Amino acid sequence: MSEASTELGRRRFLAGVSAVAGAAALAGSPVGRAAATTRPGGGNYPFQLGVASGDPTATGVVLWTRLVPEPFVPGGGMQPRRVPVEWQVSRDERFRHVVAVGSAWALPELAHSVHVEVEGLASDREWFYRFRYRGDVSPVGRTRTAPRSGAPVGALAFAFASCQDWASGYYPSYRHLAREDLDLVLHLGDYVYEGGIPADGGYRGQDTPDVLRSAPLDLERWRMQYALYKSDPDLRLAHARFPWLVTWDDHEVKNDYAGTEQEQAGDISALRAAAYQAWYEHQPVRAPSRHDALGGPRIQRRLRWGRLAQLDVVDGRQHRSVPPCGWGEADACAAAYAPDVTMLGFQQERWLYDGFAASSATWNLLGSNVMMARLDHDGPSGSRLWHDAWDGFPAARKRLTDAWTRHGVRNPVVVTGDWHSSFVNDIHGDFDRPDSPVIATEFVGTSISSNGDGEVYGPYYGPMIKYNPHIRFFDGDRRGYVRCRVDRKEFRADLQMVDTVGRRDAGESTFASFVVEEGRPGAHRA
Repeated sequence: MSEASTELGRRRFLAGVSAVAGAAALAGSPVGRAAATTRPGGGNYPFQLGVASGDPTATGVVLWTRLVPEPFVPGGGMQPRRVPVEWQVSRDERFRHVVAVGSAWALPELAHSVHVEVEGLASDREWFYRFRYRGDVSPVGRTRTAPRSGAPVGALAFAFASCQDWASGYYPSYRHLAREDLDLVLHLGDYVYEGGIPADGGYRGQDTPDVLRSAPLDLERWRMQYALYKSDPDLRLAHARFPWLVTWDDHEVKNDYAGTEQEQAGDISALRAAAYQAWYEHQPVRAPSRHDALGGPRIQRRLRWGRLAQLDVVDGRQHRSVPPCGWGEADACAAAYAPDVTMLGFQQERWLYDGFAASSATWNLLGSNVMMARLDHDGPSGSRLWHDAWDGFPAARKRLTDAWTRHGVRNPVVVTGDWHSSFVNDIHGDFDRPDSPVIATEFVGTSISSNGDGEVYGPYYGPMIKYNPHIRFFDGDRRGYVRCRVDRKEFRADLQMVDTVGRRDAGESTFASFVVEEGRPGAHRA
């Protein structure tokens, strides 16, 4: 692709980001008294995609919904004009003690989605919320605020999940997750997949609209993809039950992309702009801000849970370099150690390392979309690695582990998605030196549904484990999520697996549990 074409694609992408940021600002502007009588829109129930909350702080949270009476028609069945949506926050589920009310614009430019950034709430307590449009009231959602920074906190309970290909199966894990006693949910990417949807719904065996056959290429089609995924009742239930922190991985745009490039497709700036906007429209996140130098939406986030924990969630796709040693599985090479090769982009690296330096938390948690630990494919006989992970960026990984050491970061733990498999890994200070000390622990969660019930990665990755003694546990064939509980003495991870993704009512069990003790990096079986 020519340099001029690449620059044109970049300008279009930045224009798209600016448009979303501008529309988000408009959506947050005051709703006038006269506007409250406006009543355009379709006749069906408008809250079909449910409600959600996310990005909690000690004083506030983001509340989300989208008006979409007809999810699989252009415009979602709404007329192309802005409409006001009322919202309430209450101390109780019956809304007898309402503490905050307001109205927000639902704009056609943002698919009539609503993102309310509520502030002024008391810290460290649960809240209930709902929306009203015309005569329709949304389902009630439950959320919570974080403890104040520096406050003594006894525990943090959360779950993390990723990889939920709709056509690969149902989401029974979310039904079980919604019954947990959690403070928040962390989603580490592949919330949607970029392919067309089979007429029979794939593994689900249910009819789907004809408009979903082709892959999403423009904004309207991406909106329908999210609407399909959010039509799942168990996903909606989990969103309504807890606040979420979300980041993206590759399938929200295109498999294994890096920055604005993809191996077969070349420059994907226009596709990425549409996909990123649809992601924002359907997630409970704050209005996108822009990196001054890099131009894209800034989605990394940091949550402080009193003195107990700091959780940094990074964007490992948007700013990464094209893999210098090749796409996918390839041999290691010297080019990956060049100082200008980055996984996170240098602005995000500085943000992350400054946060490490300032942290006084007992536990420092990092949410990563791809695996950090090394996975040697062929042992002493070669140097094969999977380069769509931190293995493709060893110098960038070393900068991160060096930052942990340099700043004396306490108890670093990485939680990771992407692999459709479960790993428990020791993180060495330098994976090029196997005798370097273990400085952190990584838990890699399996998929919610991707790959269905088939035995997929066990036979593939299983034989490699012997070449990687830092991998303390591996399972490649089960679906589920990871439930975590953090207190002052330990980090506990329970691998919650379902019997099948072929039924919504599948059973669940704890497949394995691991503990990291405070002051002792490395996990052991509980």
